[in-house]
Amino acid sequence: MKQLLVAVLAALALTLSACGSGAGAASGSTKLTGITHAPYSVAHVSLTDTDAKPYSLASDATKPLTLVFFGYTHCPDLCPLVMQSLSAAMQTLDEGDRKDVDVVFVTTDPGRDTQNVLRRYLDHYDPAFIGLTGKLHTIVKLGESMKIYVGSGQKLPSGGYDLTTHDTHVSAVVPGGKATVLWSMDTSPRQFADDIHTLLQKGRS
Repeated sequence: MKQLLVAVLAALALTLSACGSGAGAASGSTKLTGITHAPYSVAHVSLTDTDAKPYSLASDATKPLTLVFFGYTHCPDLCPLVMQSLSAAMQTLDEGDRKDVDVVFVTTDPGRDTQNVLRRYLDHYDPAFIGLTGKLHTIVKLGESMKIYVGSGQKLPSGGYDLTTHDTHVSAVVPGGKATVLWSMDTSPRQFADDIHTLLQKGRS
């Protein structure tokens, strides 16, 4: 099934564009709100999850669909907006869809976002969300492989980084380490949920 999902998403990348009202799952349409693109190969780099275990998106994202967002816990506005939308979308999914999706938050501020800080932050949205931290240059490399901008920043006396800009897109990663769909920060919970359902249904058909 995992290989089938990769093939289906790759086909979608050639036929779909950013369109749709977010009602795809409800109407039976295969149009997505997210932008499909030729699959990007996720870098084979290892980060650390909130249980202090190594985690690589290229090999450990084994569910049919993994949603990935790069951000940081001290972000005052945009990150909370996206995370709240993802949280609400997960709550909207039925049990069958929910068990086939992971949400991964990759910190862009590893100097301050320790494992404990990440876990407390993510528990506010969903205890099942996965948090990753590690060396900043490794995080930058991972982002580059997914065409996600992660600023290297200037290290601050506090130990964190001065991050003046950061990408606010959410990416879909399928087994085999391929990033295939991109959503903007303006995507609503309903649109996320509908796209997730559509992608999963395609993989099961």
